Amino acid sequence: MLKIGMVFIILMGLVVFGFSWDLLYFLLVGLSLYILLLSHYEHVDFSYFGEGLGGGLLNLTLVWLSVWIVMLMLLASLKSIKYNEVYFLLIMLSMVFFLFLVFLSVDLIWFYISFEAVLVPTYLLIIGWGYQPERLQAGVYLIFYTMFVSLPLLIVILWIGSSDKNFALFDHMGWWGIFIFFCGVGAFLVKMPMFFVHLWLPKAHVEAPISGSMVLAGILLKMGGFGLYRISEYFVFMVKGLGMLWMSISLVGGLYMSLVCLRQSDLKSLIAYSSVVHMGLVVGGLMTMSWVGLVGAFVLMVGHGLCSSGLFCLANINYERMHSRSLLVNKGLINLLPSGSLMWFLLVSSNMAAPMSLNLIGEISLLGCLLNYSSFMMFILVFLSFFSAAYCLYLYSSIQHGSLVTGIMPFNEILPVEYLVLLLHWIPLNILFLKMDFFM
Repeated sequence: MLKIGMVFIILMGLVVFGFSWDLLYFLLVGLSLYILLLSHYEHVDFSYFGEGLGGGLLNLTLVWLSVWIVMLMLLASLKSIKYNEVYFLLIMLSMVFFLFLVFLSVDLIWFYISFEAVLVPTYLLIIGWGYQPERLQAGVYLIFYTMFVSLPLLIVILWIGSSDKNFALFDHMGWWGIFIFFCGVGAFLVKMPMFFVHLWLPKAHVEAPISGSMVLAGILLKMGGFGLYRISEYFVFMVKGLGMLWMSISLVGGLYMSLVCLRQSDLKSLIAYSSVVHMGLVVGGLMTMSWVGLVGAFVLMVGHGLCSSGLFCLANINYERMHSRSLLVNKGLINLLPSGSLMWFLLVSSNMAAPMSLNLIGEISLLGCLLNYSSFMMFILVFLSFFSAAYCLYLYSSIQHGSLVTGIMPFNEILPVEYLVLLLHWIPLNILFLKMDFFM
């Protein structure tokens, strides 16, 4: 742990005293390639980075996703970050550092500290580079929703660490055991977020800059799923007994959120609510505790991270030109930005799980394991799938078709660097479809 800390301190010094975006790009690209090479080995030695670090395929994939999204965040923020560039780069580096510790920490205490520490750079991004005065309220929502459930998680982790029989701690269904189970998984369900504790997400997304929206959609929601992977091994009996409760809340909530998406007029808000729908399916798959459900949730988390981050990039491209996120203003753009219409089509079709995207494999796996768990899920899953496709078509048709709003100011065509960011979201999302054994 000490070695990786020293490496990042040196990197921060280089960024501060030798300010260079190119240096940070070079380091992040090299790091992502190195992680991809490591992912081909079954037994990876992390002793070079420091003691207490380790992980398998799931950890390495999420670390690669984190580095990839942060690299694209820097590319997408070239125009929007016009002041305090050094502070922005320091926040990016600190975020990469804490994300490394979250996904590679073997010890639960280090995992908890890193899990909560990621909140700090995210909060600074929202209140420092957000657009509207309401960003302060969004930051308060983010802090309080997370901190309210973090102390119970810390108590559970300390109790697990102090016990000699870790895996036999929670093997009874008494009221005390159920309370401990709720404390253990609550922080991760809020981070995902699950329905009922999701209200911080749309506010944070709407008020965040493009980099904040990308890290929220691409990485922070995956930390909740990864935490459920980590903590569920201590609550196997509880998950099997109470799994139907979480599945019912998540899937019914996902159905309700898909109906809410059909009534949205704010572009970023619609994409944010669609994330709640996808994460509802992930929670349902994780709670089945089956191999197909765990793999399907893993695939959908990676697919959603790339797809949702790309959609927020497109929303930001529209906002920089139209100066509005309203669907009533962003109309008829197929006449003004025809190549942008192609990118919208590619990413929206991936969001509605069309071939050949990772979302398709993830959703098929999750639908299969949920139906195998209970045939009564059919009634919810049919409408959930239908309305998920409906709000994606509503999003695309509302933006690309219709009559243009009068009084639009002249603006530029989509820039090459923006095409690069969008393609670097879409290509891995659809190329990994051909290499599904990588996830198994």
